[in-house]
Amino acid sequence: MTDEHSYEALMARCLGRVSTEVDKREGSILYDALAPACAELAVLYTELETMLDRAWPDTAAGADLDKKAAERSLVRAPASSAVREGRFTGADGEAFDVPIGTRFSGGAVNFTVTERREAGVFRLTAETPGSAGNTWFGTLFPIDYVEGLAGAELGEVLVPGDDAEDDESLRARYFGSFESQAFGGNRADYREKVLSLPGVGGVKIFRTPEGGGTVGLTLVDSLWGVPSDDLVAAVQAAIDPVSGQGDGAGLAPIGHTVTVRPAVGKTIDVALTLTLEGSLTWEAVRPDAEAALRAYFAELVQGWADASGLTVRLSQVETRMLDIPGVLDVQGTRLNGGLANVTLEEEEIPVLGVMSHGA
Repeated sequence: MTDEHSYEALMARCLGRVSTEVDKREGSILYDALAPACAELAVLYTELETMLDRAWPDTAAGADLDKKAAERSLVRAPASSAVREGRFTGADGEAFDVPIGTRFSGGAVNFTVTERREAGVFRLTAETPGSAGNTWFGTLFPIDYVEGLAGAELGEVLVPGDDAEDDESLRARYFGSFESQAFGGNRADYREKVLSLPGVGGVKIFRTPEGGGTVGLTLVDSLWGVPSDDLVAAVQAAIDPVSGQGDGAGLAPIGHTVTVRPAVGKTIDVALTLTLEGSLTWEAVRPDAEAALRAYFAELVQGWADASGLTVRLSQVETRMLDIPGVLDVQGTRLNGGLANVTLEEEEIPVLGVMSHGA
């Protein structure tokens, strides 16, 4: 609120419009009559500024931003549930089949068995939507009693769970809708439709990779890694089902034969020598070092869809190491045995391989 709309300024202006022949001192009848009205006006001016912020897409938030996005036929992506692989064994150590619908607890999230993949191996869906379903690995505890079950392990993330789209992502899509119109199977249309599917983090679109009328889609998942076969199959089924490709049975226009494939993981082996504080050892620092590089690779992959190729840089690797508490210096860094940056092909993304110290 500007000074001209403060309570004091409003009172001064109102009193200034009254004849000097009238008592305008604080406590007078006139002063006391104007004071409540000016106080309410000051509140109103403050709320007007808030209303202006709520009315414009660059400052709107929450439900207000949802309404602005709806003007462009955009809807905030809801949270989606993670789909995980579960492995079950009986008392004899052999694969054990559990009933569909059986519930298990892992970490702070409950999971429901939804589909059998093979003997003792099932798909489990998190009951709580969002990224929380991606994080727990290890022993599952049955909520429902299953006779004969001896062991249950939660493993691979088949389809990552996503949190509800945040304001900044929706805002970016809103402004992006003015730069390119999604229509009839153009690039913007494919991008919009594929990114709306659960578990998809990025997509590259290729025209006529197998001749006229064909479209290629290469994916990364929402954890910024190589997508699982299950996620690729789910996207293929949604966009252009294999049983009837090109017939328009999915989201792709009729006449478009679409092939969905995963990004290619390029293994990056890292060798370096760290100078550490005091009694710190490499084994103590190693988990932080690996986590820092995975975070760096994830940052790179977030820009993969719009890049012709990614580059893993020595300087960035060393910078991330120096950000780790207890690391004083880094020397002799090699990527895949070389002293140079590693440039990836268009459909490749970096995957951390072996990280060695003092080699």
